[in-house]
Amino acid sequence: MMVDESARARPSAGLRPYVAHYAGWRQRGVPVVTHRGLPSPYLTLVLTLDDPLVVHAHPDRRQTPGSYGALVGGLHLAPALIAHGGRQAGVQVAVHPLGCRALFGLPAGELAGLDLDLAELLGVAEVERWRARLRAARSWPERFAALDRALLARSRRHETGVHPDISHAFRRLLGAGGRLAVRDLAGEVGWSPRHLTDRFRAETGLGLKQAARVIRFDRARRRLAPGAPLARVAAETGFCDQAHLTREFRALAGCSPSRWLADEFTFVQDRPAAGAHHDRHG
Repeated sequence: MMVDESARARPSAGLRPYVAHYAGWRQRGVPVVTHRGLPSPYLTLVLTLDDPLVVHAHPDRRQTPGSYGALVGGLHLAPALIAHGGRQAGVQVAVHPLGCRALFGLPAGELAGLDLDLAELLGVAEVERWRARLRAARSWPERFAALDRALLARSRRHETGVHPDISHAFRRLLGAGGRLAVRDLAGEVGWSPRHLTDRFRAETGLGLKQAARVIRFDRARRRLAPGAPLARVAAETGFCDQAHLTREFRALAGCSPSRWLADEFTFVQDRPAAGAHHDRHG
């Protein structure tokens, strides 16, 4: 029997400075595919409920392939290639780069381009407690509530430590869909463009122009659907034209938009669940 279910939710109010959204999925008996983990404005936290997550290729190709019961991935500019053998279940958490210190005790810049076993940051015992609570929950709302409790407890252990001007720059970029000049951002905070870019990269793992690029790309790919006119999506999300969007897809996803849609549209983590709230990131 085929199982193909998904759910999305926002975290509780106390976590929203640190977490954008949750996505849960359970699949069995679906086609075997290779999933592309695409660049995003958020760090990726994945906790599996059964089989491990198998990563064939990391964004930093110098990392060796591996399998993970729980994984955290930093901001990146290239896709991860993930095996989907027809059976998979887990929860994915979109972590704000500015929330990395509060949840994990280090700036997101230290995780840039990397995929790490979550146990390297939290310890094996804590990660296994989280996974056990998720497996014991009887529904997606219960699983998301269990994550809320675990992440809120983490957030109370650390000072956020993010400079307010860096927070301002990131939130302005996100709110503008990546369509904001570095010079204008620097003027808003009273820093030179170079100084702001250097501080921003150290905190998040991307420079300002790179972050703007990823935000635009992420916004565009979340608007793509079979039959959606690429030219319209490009115009709505800050690209010069359809050709510009296609070039960015090839650079950041490793394929054209049409190829990505053909390969990925049925992958449960990349489509909205029916009736579920989901964050389209603007």
